[in-house]
Amino acid sequence: MGGIALGLFLISPAETYAQTTFGIRGGLSYSGMKYRPIPSLPSQKISGIKGTEIYGVVIEHFFKDHAGAQIEAQYLTTGYQEYNEQGDRNETQFDYLKIPLLANFYFGNTGRFHIKMGTHIGKLIDARDTHREFETENEEIPIMPTYGQPSDDPKKLMYGLTAGLGLSKVFGKSTFQAEARASYEFGRPEGQDRIFDMTTTNLEFTLSYHFQILKRKE
Repeated sequence: MGGIALGLFLISPAETYAQTTFGIRGGLSYSGMKYRPIPSLPSQKISGIKGTEIYGVVIEHFFKDHAGAQIEAQYLTTGYQEYNEQGDRNETQFDYLKIPLLANFYFGNTGRFHIKMGTHIGKLIDARDTHREFETENEEIPIMPTYGQPSDDPKKLMYGLTAGLGLSKVFGKSTFQAEARASYEFGRPEGQDRIFDMTTTNLEFTLSYHFQILKRKE
């Protein structure tokens, strides 16, 4: 999908008007996580981090036939919360610089419905253990480890798939967008094989404001 998004930046039909907008985007993020402690056990679902803030900037390019592409840079926090039977809590948060590359499809004129899909990459900026109140009761079955300690050395790269839908309203050279977006993460911070596998998903609910910075005939 990322190849489609990048290709749309480079290829557009002749004799059409294309425009490029710059925008700011903000909202709330809700992450979820599953992990598989050892191969012989099924995945366990644990709580993610709810309602963390998202900040980002967007460059979006529009072509004819209601198609376009965009690239973003956003600050995003994900993580997990795990509880034992006594209600003790372990919590770790991950701060990322995330860069989605998306192909966009619009339906409508000044009031529009849109679909966006593509890939994302990113880099871990910080990992911190905000709570660590219990450890595993069975050494053969690990729980989620810490990631904010000097010896943890989490992997920095994130990458995965992203898709979203929303509504936008055009006012002259300005556009307001409301959007819901979901992403699935293939990368993971675990780099020491302390657990067998882990997966992360993320939901984003955002508002953005775009203004036109370029319009040209192609």
